[in-house]
Amino acid sequence: MNAFSKLAIAIALSAATSIATAQQSAHGGHDAHAAQAGHQAAATTELADGEVKKIDKEAGKITLRHGELKNLKMPPMSMVFRVKDAAMLDQVKVGNKVKFAADRVNGAVTIVQLQAAP
Repeated sequence: MNAFSKLAIAIALSAATSIATAQQSAHGGHDAHAAQAGHQAAATTELADGEVKKIDKEAGKITLRHGELKNLKMPPMSMVFRVKDAAMLDQVKVGNKVKFAADRVNGAVTIVQLQAAP
């Protein structure tokens, strides 16, 4: 094997190693990004206090008087929410104190977690 062939093989191996290292680094970056996104999701699931004022099962909506919703930068008020899953409405009734998490889903403020308060 001549010197030129050895040099070409060395360059090819070096390039392959660089590409493999870059791919591992990129995947590590995705993992770090996913972990950060998971942390942000966990931060948005902080449960707020509320009181059920009205339930509309047919429309999949609930009216709550609620405390501050930090993740939505929303002050305490009464408002109508959509619920992510209509079955959530079977867990509560008017007058119940609740703990809930709301987020924007397809542009609408939606309850993504709901439970009767202890």
